[in-house]
Amino acid sequence: MPLVSREPLDEVLSNYDIKVSGIRNETYKDKKGVWWIKTSSGMKVLKKISNSESTLKFILSAVSHLTQNGVLMPAVNKAKDGRDFVNINDTCYVLLDAIEGKNPTYGSQHLAIIVREMARFHKASAGFRPPPDSKPKCHLGTWIDDYQQQIEDMNSFYKKELEKKAADPIGKTVIEEFPYFYSRAWKAIEGLRCEEYAAWVNKAKSTGCLCHQDFAAGNLVLTASGKLYVLDTDSITIDIPARDIRKLLNKVMKKNGKWDVELTKKIFGYYQSENPLTRDEWKVVGLDILFPHLFIGAMNKYYYQRDKEWSKEKYLERIKEMSALEKTITPVMDRFDSLIPA
Repeated sequence: MPLVSREPLDEVLSNYDIKVSGIRNETYKDKKGVWWIKTSSGMKVLKKISNSESTLKFILSAVSHLTQNGVLMPAVNKAKDGRDFVNINDTCYVLLDAIEGKNPTYGSQHLAIIVREMARFHKASAGFRPPPDSKPKCHLGTWIDDYQQQIEDMNSFYKKELEKKAADPIGKTVIEEFPYFYSRAWKAIEGLRCEEYAAWVNKAKSTGCLCHQDFAAGNLVLTASGKLYVLDTDSITIDIPARDIRKLLNKVMKKNGKWDVELTKKIFGYYQSENPLTRDEWKVVGLDILFPHLFIGAMNKYYYQRDKEWSKEKYLERIKEMSALEKTITPVMDRFDSLIPA
């Protein structure tokens, strides 16, 4: 029997004061799942959450804080017992209102909307404090150790490739490309030992700050009236805004096919108009995009076989693609000071 069919959906939904007339599975990966629920009070979305109950309490508290401060997110439906989720056999489920609309794109028409909303998301997180009975996700102040571990982990695979008598195409590519990215990664890590990063971390500890971690077009819905809703908050974490800015920049430039100086400048400007950063904070953003996240991610994906369906050819294609994309960032880094909003 497929795992998805074993889900106790009837039991979960019986905990809500709704009449269900249809259920359709959207996605399912054992620990996570999404279903469309047709009810007498409109369409709902049921999510199976991979996080523990204590971490889910942190996520829901963060969502509540953000919505109270103006960020548009799908309403969380309360169960009959008044809680924001249902726990069946130590697995949590959340029922949300469905939002009608379309995902925005990274084209010029929507990009400013996306970036400005991300800036408002960060601004709205000020003052957030996790509930005492929750288990927060937190990356605040951990970058130096995290990035050091990531690059040295991949360095171990690089060294193994060097030891092989005959490297395969992926091994040859790694041997050729890794030294450049290793050097670049350490340049970013050493840069993050600066006072600017520590100061921003301390500021965030004082004021409170949340990052979505995947503030991407696929996790946003633009309604017919022009309102932008933020979805998929399962990965929300405590960290400085640079994390989200870098992740969005990488997605936009990947879609663009290369890093673009003028496009980078526009994105910085869009963000600055809603949640102004200091010049020192923008320098930290620069150090984060200098770290080769995409290339390291492609290597990690291959060596840990994180996508079982991918062929070696697919992995090779991805590693080469990310290497080429990462190298187009040079003009942006060379002119970075001039891109920082005044």
